Amino acid sequence: MHRFRLFAWGAAVAAAVSLTAPAARADDNVTVQLSAQRVTQAQGREVLAAAEQARPGETLEYRAVYRNGGAAEARNLAATLPIPRGTRYVPGSAAPSRVEASLDGVRFAAVPLTRVVRGADGRDVVREVPVSEYRALRWSLGSLASRQSRVVTARVRIEPTEVAALTR
Repeated sequence: MHRFRLFAWGAAVAAAVSLTAPAARADDNVTVQLSAQRVTQAQGREVLAAAEQARPGETLEYRAVYRNGGAAEARNLAATLPIPRGTRYVPGSAAPSRVEASLDGVRFAAVPLTRVVRGADGRDVVREVPVSEYRALRWSLGSLASRQSRVVTARVRIEPTEVAALTR
């Protein structure tokens, strides 16, 4: 069974975690700390464990803590978390639950994403986009007061077919 180390992969995710504040510059003092933990079961209950390595089929929980270390309030903040290649977003795992997703990391819409497809009968129908196509999640954090923090979390499952490619 393949295993892969998360530190290089996690560093890529951490580099892609972003914070946007289009209407304010107080965000200069907002920092982001990202962590990943494996979701395991112990004695019938869920436990989060260190995630230095992970296996296909395992679930990881990403936690991003946004802190405003500045003296002024940061406004209009949005937190963006990529869904790494080789993983699949676990539906319903995002917290806060009011989240948007993207297929390209640029355009976002409320979860679940939908698209119009042409049916066999030639009519257009709206269908949910498979979560396997999600590439990023985004939360609107609004304002973040001085010395305050906000946390966003989401889970991904490591896809068995992609792990071999990630380890090369």
